[in-house]
Amino acid sequence: MAEIKNAKVEQRQTKIRNVPVAVTPEGFWCCPSPVAFQKTLKSHNSLTKHKQSSPPLQPPKPEKKPSSTTIRSVIASDETQQNLGSFDTVHSIAVPATVQERPQRQKVETLPRKVAIEFGEPGSSDAKVILVGKQGFCVKLSVHKKVLVDHSCFFAKKLAEKDSVFACLEIESCEDAELYVETIGLMYCKDMKQRLMKQNVSRVLRVLKVAEVLGFSSCIQSCLDYLEAVPWVGEEEEEKVISSILRLKTEGVGVTPVLKRVASNAVDPPKETLSRIIELVLRSKEEKSRREMKSIVLKLLREQNGANVADNFNDTIYSSCQTCLDSVLSLFKQASEGEKPETDTKQIAVEADNLTWLLDVLAERQAAEEFSVTWANQKELALLHEKLPLMSRYHISRVTSRLFIGIGRGELLPSKDTRLLLLTTWLQPLFNDYNWLQHGCRSFDGKLVEEGIGRTILTLPLEDQQSILLSWLGSFLNGGDGCPNLQRAFEVWWRRSFIRPYSDRQANGSCQTDSTSKEE
Repeated sequence: MAEIKNAKVEQRQTKIRNVPVAVTPEGFWCCPSPVAFQKTLKSHNSLTKHKQSSPPLQPPKPEKKPSSTTIRSVIASDETQQNLGSFDTVHSIAVPATVQERPQRQKVETLPRKVAIEFGEPGSSDAKVILVGKQGFCVKLSVHKKVLVDHSCFFAKKLAEKDSVFACLEIESCEDAELYVETIGLMYCKDMKQRLMKQNVSRVLRVLKVAEVLGFSSCIQSCLDYLEAVPWVGEEEEEKVISSILRLKTEGVGVTPVLKRVASNAVDPPKETLSRIIELVLRSKEEKSRREMKSIVLKLLREQNGANVADNFNDTIYSSCQTCLDSVLSLFKQASEGEKPETDTKQIAVEADNLTWLLDVLAERQAAEEFSVTWANQKELALLHEKLPLMSRYHISRVTSRLFIGIGRGELLPSKDTRLLLLTTWLQPLFNDYNWLQHGCRSFDGKLVEEGIGRTILTLPLEDQQSILLSWLGSFLNGGDGCPNLQRAFEVWWRRSFIRPYSDRQANGSCQTDSTSKEE
């Protein structure tokens, strides 16, 4: 490994900066680090802030210090021949010497503004590329025509227009000079993949952008190979990669392997894939894993909000619901006959939880009305509910509670007959299990359930409201906290029944009085 020294003259002393050099099969590749670019830019920006009125600095006392003499690269002499102006900072191969030099003060106007870099064997370049960046910052590259023409369509076209033996190309308004230097340096590398492995995804995307501008097809392909293999960390980075790939307009490069990570031409349609996922979740024997996957699938469906989901996916959900209902009915019959009570209780809890989750999925997809109709018509199941022990049956009341919450929130809008049938069939079983639900089910929210029941009752005609609320009143007065508290719904019904009709009659009477007085 060779070593480059960057001689930078400042106001009071001479500093020698070591710059790494990459050795390629073709020779030396001298490329300053990003820090060198930033410091050079910083020193250039400080020129504009220098005040002429500042007091002159006192020259330091002459001292003899050991220093080193550098052999400037051929680029320095070529600059004079081509009348391209002198460069203040030159990266060249350092040779130690014993000559004693006296440091001299340099004016502010002569501080480094430009950087010179040489590729390949020193003195062998036959072309120059000048990168003009922002605020006048400039990078001059000593390169080789053959290398540029072999790797870059852009340079091949530009060099074809040049008649002189020693060509000079200038790229103006270069926003990312550092990446241009690195990308041109990759033309001298035998194994680009190995060099790209040392970079992160963000930097490779910047290299890819420059490579496309230069028409550097082999570099573009190497960047795509890198992006196809490297993990993308986070959604933001994934979006950057995909957007950069989709913007590529270069022909003859394969972007399909990269895009296959996010797009598929799978044979299985979405409906079958989702059906398989639902089936695996419902039939899981591990409680913790099943609960976690239910939460994840529901969250993903909620984020998806119905997009890119097959329209007939609801049929799959309802098919699973019917399977669970048949299983619950069979388990209730077995439990009522006293067969394997403990096993039946555990399985009933699992199937009830599955039904509640499927109802959540349907509610998110705004397709739960049919489920409410099916559940309201489960009269046989409701009759068997009374015959089972409380510990075996109360899980089923969670399904009823979820339906009332959905109706109260407006997540599903069943017909009046369905709402009345649902209350007639399942409200009393819910009253019977309510105390156990409050104390035996951690996920049960009593306030939310009470609000949902009350709102569902108040959607019915006034006569039906009266019938149901009077039945509730008897249960509440006897059961106390073991019965849902529907006092708010009771108050609304009371006002509708006794206060507002009186107000209406009073208003009608006042209107008639006013009309009579006007006639007189």
